Amino acid sequence: MPESKSRKKATYTPPPTKASAPKPLPRWFLPTSLGLMIFGLVWLVTTYLTSTAYPVAALGQWNLAVGFGFIIVGFGMLTRWR
Repeated sequence: MPESKSRKKATYTPPPTKASAPKPLPRWFLPTSLGLMIFGLVWLVTTYLTSTAYPVAALGQWNLAVGFGFIIVGFGMLTRWR
């Protein structure tokens, strides 16, 4: 009687190692991001209330872009917050 072919076992592969936990963020990260957002809001409110005379008169309507820029940077930082 002919012998059956033996099954080949797969070579052993160890399970992947677990990734280490992400490093905690520094303590200044959250206050800085919230501070930037609040500062941008104050910049926008000041621009609207003073008809672009403040915070920087030479920028004119670009003061709105600067205020929104501070808010966007603060929001971008909050997306990295853990």
